[in-house]
Amino acid sequence: MKRSIALGLAGAAVLAGTVAPGAAAQAAPGLQFGACPQDISQPHPQLQCANLDVPLDYAAPNGEKLQLLIAKSPARKPEARRGSLLINPGGPGGPGVAFAGTLGGRLPAEVLDAYDLIGFDTRNSAHSTPISCVDPATYWRQPLPDPDSPQTREQNWQRAQEYADGCAQRAGKYLPHLNTPTNARDMDRIRDALGEQKISYLGYSYGTYLGAVYGQLFPERVDRMVLDSVVNPDTSEVWYRNNLNQDIAAQRRLGGYFDWIAQHDQVFHLGTDRGQVQAAWDGIRAELRKGARGALGPSELTDITFGALYGESNWKGLAEAVADFRLRGDDRKLVAQVSAKDAAAENGNAIYNAVECADAPWPTRRSEWERDSEELAADYPLAAWYNSWTVAPCRVWHAPRQQPLKITGAGLPPMLVINSEHDVATPYAGAVEMHRSLPSSVLVTEKDAGKHGVWAMAGNAEVDRIGTDYLLRGALPSGNVTVAGHANPDPAAPEKPRTLDLR
Repeated sequence: MKRSIALGLAGAAVLAGTVAPGAAAQAAPGLQFGACPQDISQPHPQLQCANLDVPLDYAAPNGEKLQLLIAKSPARKPEARRGSLLINPGGPGGPGVAFAGTLGGRLPAEVLDAYDLIGFDTRNSAHSTPISCVDPATYWRQPLPDPDSPQTREQNWQRAQEYADGCAQRAGKYLPHLNTPTNARDMDRIRDALGEQKISYLGYSYGTYLGAVYGQLFPERVDRMVLDSVVNPDTSEVWYRNNLNQDIAAQRRLGGYFDWIAQHDQVFHLGTDRGQVQAAWDGIRAELRKGARGALGPSELTDITFGALYGESNWKGLAEAVADFRLRGDDRKLVAQVSAKDAAAENGNAIYNAVECADAPWPTRRSEWERDSEELAADYPLAAWYNSWTVAPCRVWHAPRQQPLKITGAGLPPMLVINSEHDVATPYAGAVEMHRSLPSSVLVTEKDAGKHGVWAMAGNAEVDRIGTDYLLRGALPSGNVTVAGHANPDPAAPEKPRTLDLR
């Protein structure tokens, strides 16, 4: 969800034009694909891009339009092609076009042979008429205020108000139309422009909620659908409670991470049990509260730590940085992990807030937010306050809030729902609820694991096989299945290629 505590893919999206100059642009009724923007075509030359005009307001379909960027990686074996697979990396606001290029190097070969892989930047994100709410160079100047300190509470509330006001001033005409049902209607415009009667869909993180809403609105247009790392669709959970539930999952996952560091004390020397490792981390936070180290303050330490919990690829690097700081007084590795909030990050944050703030009602009393954060912080302190400040602009949002769509799964074909047991961003209970809400679905649980993004992401061969069999042949297990988790890394072993972390 947004900056680091995100329901989606981490990574910069250059807020550059749309289809490259001289390339073919969208022409009704279909899409004419040509060259992609340079920041897309350089790392992902296999992609083709097109622009699609969609209504700003679907209640006025002939009124003002905005432009979406669509990317296609054509099926590698046209004779085996079975349709289009739309993908979404999460967010809200994750750069879907770039994600299509990334998945082109990760999905099973059989899937790439059989499907046109279709990525799209959702409205007002990345290359699709992007917005921002603040000047990132000033608003996101680091270190940010301590999220946990009572002394900075008023400052953080002021920042939330400033952000909501900035969104209204800079992007006010878009805000009433930035929500998940509208994103789903945009998806159906993409389907129509592709000339497909039905589409298949692969959504991670927020993309699971988007897929469920699409299926609720357009069940007859769904072929096959994979929902991986799943948002709880219960109308009472979207979105305020979903954010609070992350705090509990994060603290539990942090304990497992500290256990892992302790198990490898011969490498890190931070202690042989969870408590000793926790004390080392707490010591760093105490030092940063006395004085920041460049851009690194308490907020950034939480940001870095929470991000590492999305997958194991950053575990070793963070543990080494903590050891250097705590044992040797060397802060360089930890400072190097601070992520600057540039224009792309600000665009992602704007969309994250805009969609979540508009999708559902939010508490409007400061006392309610503070009560809930204080109660959670007593037992789950890592991100209780930090995560609340992430979405605090929703308390004073300047756009209509709607009631979340009830997900019933009526009329939908068989579907696949996947989640790891200890996922931080989308806690496992959400997958259980999504499966209950989609009676035609089968739930695959990766046990004793916490990767956010499992199929084609975690290196779990059994999960990968199940997902591939489903997309290619429509085959699903006869009932819900639990699969052994992928192995935790061995910090003493040689470095291996990293799995992709969805953040």
